[in-house]
Amino acid sequence: MAVTYTTSVCMTITEVLQLVDRLVEKQAGKHLNDLEKTVVKGLWEGKTYSQIADEHGYDTNYIGDTSRWLFKQLSEELDEKVTRANFCWTIERVINSQFVGLVNSHITWCHPNIQPSSTSTPETEEINKKTEYRDLAIAPSIAYFCDRTTELQTLSHWVLEENTRLISVLGLPGIGKTTLVKKFVDLNLQKFDVVVWKSLKFSRSLDSIITDICANGNLDNLIITDNAISQLINILSQQRCLLILDDVQELFTPGQLAGEYKSEYEDYKTLFSSLREITHQSCAILLSQEQSQEMFSFNDNLSPVKYLELKGLTDPNFFTSLGLSGDRNLSSLMTAYEGHPAYLKDIASLISHVFGGKVSEFLAEDCLIIPVDTQLQIKDFFQRLSPIEEQIMLKLSQWDKPISKEELKQGLDLSPIALINGLQSLKRRYLINIIAGEKVLLDLSNVIRAYLRITGEK
Repeated sequence: MAVTYTTSVCMTITEVLQLVDRLVEKQAGKHLNDLEKTVVKGLWEGKTYSQIADEHGYDTNYIGDTSRWLFKQLSEELDEKVTRANFCWTIERVINSQFVGLVNSHITWCHPNIQPSSTSTPETEEINKKTEYRDLAIAPSIAYFCDRTTELQTLSHWVLEENTRLISVLGLPGIGKTTLVKKFVDLNLQKFDVVVWKSLKFSRSLDSIITDICANGNLDNLIITDNAISQLINILSQQRCLLILDDVQELFTPGQLAGEYKSEYEDYKTLFSSLREITHQSCAILLSQEQSQEMFSFNDNLSPVKYLELKGLTDPNFFTSLGLSGDRNLSSLMTAYEGHPAYLKDIASLISHVFGGKVSEFLAEDCLIIPVDTQLQIKDFFQRLSPIEEQIMLKLSQWDKPISKEELKQGLDLSPIALINGLQSLKRRYLINIIAGEKVLLDLSNVIRAYLRITGEK
């Protein structure tokens, strides 16, 4: 029998909680607990799992699991699929159906910040109510951003104007890859339907990443396939997504040449190739200390793949964030450590604690000082080198100037092809500089050379 409504008012959160509680109690035999009430309130207000988690001190995945449990109970009780995307509108339909007796008033749902409109339709309301998925739980907070304006503009152009499908941000550990990409995300978050940040240092299972995106991406019309990579491509085609994979070097085998995948992570190689070759409307950004073949492109305007290699900083204003400023020697300090942010942070701490904050006294030392923290960071990175690369690096460290490949070859017991492969791998790790001129020369950074000489003396 049709229901006649006497009033049309906005549904309060109390009424939402009352309805959901009674539906869940009928299905699960229990009332909502405090966490479940918090989740329902957040969903009704259009918040993401991350926002709910941050506001109430929970893990984002825990909030997602709780939400999915609630959707499951509601789906089974109402005999229709309930998701985060249609949660609010399902509540409205329930209120205006045979379940209206569960609450004490005749209500038309509306968001607390949106006034009912007599000209709106369910279709236009659904578009306006479009929800988004944000998984930035492990993305860092950016306290200070300096001297990467050009790189940020390049990244923004590739993603937002050229619709580049796959981008690699590459460089030495601590050079600022994560900071740059997080700054881009902070500035452009609302331009994407789905934003997911994963670090492969913590979780490397591609299936789990894809499963998580599928479960939370608000994709009611998604075509389901048995292949996880095809499923992800479908998601990237259906919505405007930004997928960031940090620490991609964790997929590669230590002790081998750069970019060689561990056998258990070959599926990522397939994924990266698919992201290059298959047209979709999204962008994946890979952050890595070393380059694989799938990350390479010629960066031409028509390429769906780009890579951005980060160099050191050049602006001495960076030292302001480290507690050093107003010293005319800061440019010399920047040059000595090649603008590497992580090295400079260690140096600034050393100058503050041992040299009383006086940069001139630090620079007066008769050698390039490599603090212990910097040595440990370089040591961790060097443990990834192959034996061939180690030989080449040790030989290069014996020279104080760039040398030719022929000069390098004289002191090494390596075949020509092994030497070339080793040099290519070191270049892909950003550990050697290749200087083009009348004759191609090879060189190390001052910091790396000093580190190798220190460790060679031990």
